Amino acid sequence: MRLFVGLELPAGVREALAAWGDAVAAPVMRRTPAENLHVTLAFLGSRAAQDVAAVTGVLEAVARPLGTLEVDAPLWLPRKRPGVLTVALRAGPELAELHADLLAGLVDTIGFEPERRPLRPHVTVARAPRGEHLYATELPPPPARAFAPEALVLYRSHTDAGGARYEALARV
Repeated sequence: MRLFVGLELPAGVREALAAWGDAVAAPVMRRTPAENLHVTLAFLGSRAAQDVAAVTGVLEAVARPLGTLEVDAPLWLPRKRPGVLTVALRAGPELAELHADLLAGLVDTIGFEPERRPLRPHVTVARAPRGEHLYATELPPPPARAFAPEALVLYRSHTDAGGARYEALARV
């Protein structure tokens, strides 16, 4: 199973960011449907079914209130040859602390090997087709929103020709 851990956004935030992405993304880009918008904290990749219970235990151990996250500015990734349009988020130190505890728990329980780069909180709103890179253009700001994440979620990613669909396996 392809798994990842993310923060669930309130429905109103997802809808506002999806509408913004629809309005500003280049015509060739695939938009992320509102129901798929989230903040990824750890991409676990292909994992065995028995890892679901272990990861759920980690989520239960580290989940805590994060305070308010704020929509910041458009962010093209990667910076030099962008293929993904995201919205950067501002967060307090609580998010970095949760992220560190989450990664440590995943390392201890399932032998997860985390990325070395620091967390850059963002929401992906559109992607270029595979192999196609775009020029980072200046975009109007996304809608101003401040919100508390609804849950820490273990997602399973189902992919097919129509795109990805995310299934919540555990919500804490």
